[in-house]
Amino acid sequence: MTPERFCPHYPAPQAKRPSAWRMFFSKRRSWLDSLYARSYQMKMGEVHLPGVDLYMVNEPALVRRVMVDEAAAFPKHAMLGDALRPLLGDSIFTTNGEVWQRQRALMDPSFEAARIRHVFGRMREAAAAMAQRLRKVPEGAEHDVEIEMTHVAADIILRTILSQPLDSAGAQQVFAAFERYQALAPRLMMPAFFGLRWLRPWWQIRRSRHAAAEIRTLLSALIRPRFEAAQAGQVVIEGDILATLLQVRDGKTGQGFGFDELVDQVAMLFLAGHETSASALSWALHLLAHAPSVQERLHEEARTTFDPDSDDPGAMKDLALARNVFREALRLFPPVGFLARQSAAGCTMRDKRVPAHASVVISPWLIQRHRDLWARPDEFDPDRYDDAGSDAPAQDPGPSARESLRRAYLPFGMGPRVCIGAAFAQQEAALILATLAREFRVEPVPGHVPEPVGRLTIRAENGIRLRVFQRRVGEGP
Repeated sequence: MTPERFCPHYPAPQAKRPSAWRMFFSKRRSWLDSLYARSYQMKMGEVHLPGVDLYMVNEPALVRRVMVDEAAAFPKHAMLGDALRPLLGDSIFTTNGEVWQRQRALMDPSFEAARIRHVFGRMREAAAAMAQRLRKVPEGAEHDVEIEMTHVAADIILRTILSQPLDSAGAQQVFAAFERYQALAPRLMMPAFFGLRWLRPWWQIRRSRHAAAEIRTLLSALIRPRFEAAQAGQVVIEGDILATLLQVRDGKTGQGFGFDELVDQVAMLFLAGHETSASALSWALHLLAHAPSVQERLHEEARTTFDPDSDDPGAMKDLALARNVFREALRLFPPVGFLARQSAAGCTMRDKRVPAHASVVISPWLIQRHRDLWARPDEFDPDRYDDAGSDAPAQDPGPSARESLRRAYLPFGMGPRVCIGAAFAQQEAALILATLAREFRVEPVPGHVPEPVGRLTIRAENGIRLRVFQRRVGEGP
């Protein structure tokens, strides 16, 4: 248990439930603004607007029903396709049914354990480049770690998928266009979610589509030469994820990805892969800065068990605390705070009649802070995961850590649509946190309190600024 008992700031829930219309307009800025005190205790809630029925499901048994047991009856919400199709096309992020099943089967080989270990060397190169940048930060200077974590996460994705470091000209253009697209996407998704597409400003739609077209053009230029070489039976570059995607074939038809479909999947991997990791890693550093004893333990773990020059992922097997810090950051600040589904047909949940095509929302943000599902739900405690592997009785009032982890922990989702990159993200996070903790120390900036906002992911509206110090070689706690 951490001695600091640090509870990070998050938007204070309203005392009473707001009206449905006020809830809608507050959601346009951030999902988190519409929450009220009972949101963190309820098992199921509902909101009704003209033409819109929305059900928020927090009860673990119902969550499992929607995401695992009856997943086909609750496909991904249509608004995801409306908002993201200009960029992601028909990728596994937006498709449903047989199309999704075929795509997922073709994608899975690229993210098997052996493949993730195979790209570790490319991850390490990006982590080393990050450390080199941070060495240039003046001692004790303020640094926005959201910007740095976005940079390193994008660098890792580009290196592991396309064998392109972020400092290459094409990669920089892709990254800049993604930044513009991500700023616009939430503003367009929310009206679509509530069936109010007419509220989306035409100029924002135009700017979003222009950014999406630019990204796809740039990605196409990087992918096409290798796609055409693969079609001709040649292998230009081996060892990255694109190489695997070019080789996979459907077991029934013998066909692989077509070119446009391949661009869809790579765009999805870049958007989902770098944005979610950057969000979680930024919050992890914020938490460590406010828990100095945990940070010192992590430094000692990295200093004694981690070799930053090794290309062997097995060298990271002893980074237990690094993994637990990341797990706790994912619990407190899940990158995707709300998962939107639709009911394919009418059904009953907790004696409520849910009509066909209703919006059914699963919220990792609420479930992972639920007052009845976690002991000390708002407290940063990476050691709770050690307790989850123990048969010892809980030391605090409330559910045991093992029970909470089993029933109420879903930062990567669950069921057949569980995040394809979960193992990738955990390997990447342990590497980055160990690289940072071994050589650097971070401290809070007095007076700066990051303000979480729920948009495409959960980010800090005002950035996460920390003071960065470089440790002396061999420095212990």
